[in-house]
Amino acid sequence: MELRDIEYFAVVAEHGNIRRASEALDLSPAALSKSVRRLEASLQTKLVRRVPKGVQLTAVGAALLEHVSRLRLTMSDVVREARDLTAGFAGHLHIGVSPIECEDLPAACARLLMEAPKVSIELEVNDNDVMLPQLCKGELDVVFNFIGAAPRPGTVHEHLYDDELVVCASAKHRLAKARRVPLADLERERWAVESSRHLWVQTLAHVLRDNGCPPPNIAMQARSLRARLQLWSCTDLLGLTTKRILRQAGTPFGIKEIAVAELRRARPVGAIYRKEGYLPPAARRLIELLKARLAPSV
Repeated sequence: MELRDIEYFAVVAEHGNIRRASEALDLSPAALSKSVRRLEASLQTKLVRRVPKGVQLTAVGAALLEHVSRLRLTMSDVVREARDLTAGFAGHLHIGVSPIECEDLPAACARLLMEAPKVSIELEVNDNDVMLPQLCKGELDVVFNFIGAAPRPGTVHEHLYDDELVVCASAKHRLAKARRVPLADLERERWAVESSRHLWVQTLAHVLRDNGCPPPNIAMQARSLRARLQLWSCTDLLGLTTKRILRQAGTPFGIKEIAVAELRRARPVGAIYRKEGYLPPAARRLIELLKARLAPSV
């Protein structure tokens, strides 16, 4: 079995057509067909079957393609590790961070860039529903965000600090001065949230439902934390944020916690990376710098 034949098979599987795959590889269709047959002979099984529009994977072919995806990722990790061993703290880091945690990360990145001038960093601000699939495909090196009770399969959680999820609104909101707000008092309120699919919003909906209340009336959805802060400050919309954000931005924006005890939730935050994947030394150093920065405030 040759590694080249496995790679050619993966391209055929991705295109579903020998001719298009041969064009992508700059090979003749005959040479590519021969490569696939050679791989099938070495495995003693059929990997593809002819169909009117091209080729279709057999069950064995589909299983092999899953292994090929992991093999490609492993080869990419090997190449990066070899380069890092030669160059030390160098190379390009692709980091994912949530809008909440991005307040702390730039200072740690700045310190890393001072220590390691050959490192470059690309920061993607998004949520776990987008970033974790990217991480598992090797498109991100590390994600800084909320960590659940159990890691997603194939990933590792490294705890950084604990936060708390709370309800918030403008300090001028009618509920802002109450010492305790019953869930029933939220029925008439409207919300500005990150996304209706976000874990926080799903938690809110479940708590309301379990206590006999209607689902939240979501008036605005915005991924941008700054946009939500501005909305909360100048409207009567309720929101969900963390105590850490309230400490950092609550006063400038005139936002405070709304005391709804049933909706307070612990929110552990950490670094997430692939369990069997390669974590570049620069990414490990960034985690250490972030831990050092956060240590005095936890």
